[in-house]
Amino acid sequence: MSRVGKKPINIPKGVEVSVQGSKILFKGAKEQKELETYGRVQIHLQDGTLSFACVDSQAQSRAYWGTYRALANNIIVGLSQGFTKVLEINGVGYKANISGKNLEMALGFSHPVIYPIPAGVEMSVDKNTITIKGADKQQIGQIAAEIRKFRPPEPYKGKGIKYSDEMIVRKAGKTSKK
Repeated sequence: MSRVGKKPINIPKGVEVSVQGSKILFKGAKEQKELETYGRVQIHLQDGTLSFACVDSQAQSRAYWGTYRALANNIIVGLSQGFTKVLEINGVGYKANISGKNLEMALGFSHPVIYPIPAGVEMSVDKNTITIKGADKQQIGQIAAEIRKFRPPEPYKGKGIKYSDEMIVRKAGKTSKK
């Protein structure tokens, strides 16, 4: 039994949900999303709550039960509140700024690193922090990972791009012989 799949999802104000066969349509203030379940789970929409049930008792069906419930919940939370990731840039001369639809970063390379900002995503730069906001949890996480990948934090001085809540395990450098 899926512990995640059992929980019903309360639909907040400002989000409309409709079910059309095996497809769930979500409509928020700014965006519209859909989730296709391909008939792998049963969908029940009653009195402002969305719940899921297994189609049969096979292991694969039970796995889809919790997965589709989690995906639907992420869409509802994204449309009502949104998701945010914060990245920090550490290092001498490392900086970022937004110019037009691009994020430009100076990360110690011989050239600036330019990352195009996708549609549906808001980015802001304040000193050495990059804030990424949007309604799609997977997309926000993917963008943050791609930006971090340009210059991941190194363990000796901690220079690089890291998540704001990430702890970098520092290593001791070379010690001189006495």
